[in-house]
Amino acid sequence: MRHYILFFISLTGLCSCSQDFLNTEPYGQSTSDQFWRNADDAVSASNALYEPLDDESFYGHTEQTFEICSDDFWRAGDHGEDQAIEDFTFDANNAQLRESYTRKYEIINRANAILINVPDIDMDAGIKNRVLGEAHFMRGFAMWRQHVIYGSLPIIDVERYRNNEFNVAKPSVEEFRAFIEADWKKASELLPVSHSEDNIGRPSGGTANGFLAKLYVYWNKLDQAIAAGNKVINGPYGLADNFADNFTIETENNPEVLFAVQCLDGWTSAPYRVYTTPRPWGGWDFHEPVQDLIDEYEDNDPRLDATVFKVGDMVDLGGNKGLTEYVEGLSQTNYHFRKFASWNEAGGLDSDQNIPILRSADVYLLVAEAKIRSGQSGDVELNAVRTRAGLTPKSNATMADVIHERRVELAGENQRHADLVRWDKTNEVDIVEHYNIDRGQYKPARNFQRPKHYYFAIPQNEIDLSNGILMQNEGY
Repeated sequence: MRHYILFFISLTGLCSCSQDFLNTEPYGQSTSDQFWRNADDAVSASNALYEPLDDESFYGHTEQTFEICSDDFWRAGDHGEDQAIEDFTFDANNAQLRESYTRKYEIINRANAILINVPDIDMDAGIKNRVLGEAHFMRGFAMWRQHVIYGSLPIIDVERYRNNEFNVAKPSVEEFRAFIEADWKKASELLPVSHSEDNIGRPSGGTANGFLAKLYVYWNKLDQAIAAGNKVINGPYGLADNFADNFTIETENNPEVLFAVQCLDGWTSAPYRVYTTPRPWGGWDFHEPVQDLIDEYEDNDPRLDATVFKVGDMVDLGGNKGLTEYVEGLSQTNYHFRKFASWNEAGGLDSDQNIPILRSADVYLLVAEAKIRSGQSGDVELNAVRTRAGLTPKSNATMADVIHERRVELAGENQRHADLVRWDKTNEVDIVEHYNIDRGQYKPARNFQRPKHYYFAIPQNEIDLSNGILMQNEGY
């Protein structure tokens, strides 16, 4: 799939070219009435769905800043807007709140264009189903991220897209979730169970069902979460033999990785590996893990070494640096995330490093949670994750075990804060009390306001542009 997206990225590169280049004779261009002709056009349109993901203002950086208010890492860096998010002092004018907002609607618009035009193309039925399934999945995914961050935003469906109706009121959270559910259920029907080598990286039916399981847990529809999750657990999406395989370039697209931003050196811009890497090693030194996260790991849990760099670790930086020791002072917390960084043999960060978004391990733990919360045993699913790490299985696992396991398994993968919010809503944790704990210099006590901070503020400029149609979230 990495190579399939190159054509679209090449086209989008024209937008940043010099004026002289733009004034040359256009030997090839497409307009909407000339484009939707055949299967090649349909596949090109589906490839374009993924292009916004690697933008610095989406999964390159901004999307992960919604996690910096968690208890896992310190924002580091020197951006005041990040500090405001971490401290729960942000308002609707915070720059980070609007950075990825338009990227999600761009994906929604591209998906709608596919859903309008591809059904009329005479093409192979299997490829057509895959393209339409990808459109449903990606529209649902963009709206899912909107839901986690903002709660509810205007739904732009095919009918509104056709009629240019974009300035509409937001629905209830329930209606917003139902729209996402419908998209992912349709995607699960249309998408193949798995992909051949050339298409690895595209979402599969397992991807859609994995996200459905997550949606249902957030929605407290526990039986449906178990049913959707079991389609992943019982499918060809087993856990990798080694936890670290999920973050190693050679094995990063193994069956456990249900969805990730696909990165290709020289073609993708996603700099998240830069934000999480020490400055002397080519990074910008943001998002530093804190001691509280390190202390959460059990003795001899190999996931700690695969997740973070620690003082004394030896790391191959390639080139003339070669094997280099991680020493005290490389970060202010003395930790960096290892999950998201690799180096070329010649030296320098390797841009082939993907950004994981959903793994089967996440789904196993969601099913364990849904079972425990509904009075069943979640031991099998939870212990599948634990035994992969070589740890002693749990008997009669509790929600405390799930909370622990999700933190250490998914650290740095943009899950912790959202988990804590939903657990507060179901009385599994007291998030106000939790965030009011002083965890040291880099995570002092902070004032989480319930229910205001369940969601972030909708960007003020979007409120203003709507002329009163789009209503702000509670408390802002």
